[in-house]
Amino acid sequence: MIRVGLTTKHIQLWLQKTNEKIQENKTYLTELDQAIGDGDHGINMARGFEEAIKKTAESDYESPSDLLKDWAMTLISKVGGASGPLFGTAILKMSMSVKGKAEINYAELTTAFEEALAGILQRGHAAENQKTLVDVWSPIVRFLQENTAFDSAAFTNQAKEAMEQTKDMQAEKGRAAYLKERSIGHIDPGSASSFYLLQSLSEVIEKEGVTV
Repeated sequence: MIRVGLTTKHIQLWLQKTNEKIQENKTYLTELDQAIGDGDHGINMARGFEEAIKKTAESDYESPSDLLKDWAMTLISKVGGASGPLFGTAILKMSMSVKGKAEINYAELTTAFEEALAGILQRGHAAENQKTLVDVWSPIVRFLQENTAFDSAAFTNQAKEAMEQTKDMQAEKGRAAYLKERSIGHIDPGSASSFYLLQSLSEVIEKEGVTV
């Protein structure tokens, strides 16, 4: 194992892998949203991440923070609906949290996720158990806080379990809330996209032999 924190290269790989998963699952994400939302989540996320890939390919970044900032601002401007501001804010808060760092260690990664969650909560005015992406990000933050080193398998399992638990929740936010009990039985689209994002980070850390 290479004992090194997350570098700019790793953040670029994280973005690329997330984009691949979003593109591959665009139809699935859209189907989830058609069941309880506007029906455009997959399309919007796919477009936003594709634009983020194009944007970040244009520059050589000196730090993870700089890359994360461009990634975030692209999502905010290119992803429609609530998803752009929410995901964009999360990544932007991460960028601000790791500003000035050439490498990101475990403690710094944990703080970055804490700041990302705080941004999501502030922007979305949601709480846990309301069937939103908060129901994935909150458990992941707790998971990071309760551990001292990154365990890729456990991290991915936590994210997947949290996503799947949204299926049994009744939506209390967004368009899905209008369906009331009829929203039960469907995975929240934002939680599914969050899972792909988190799964991608875990895969990059494992494949690249990063110890954070």
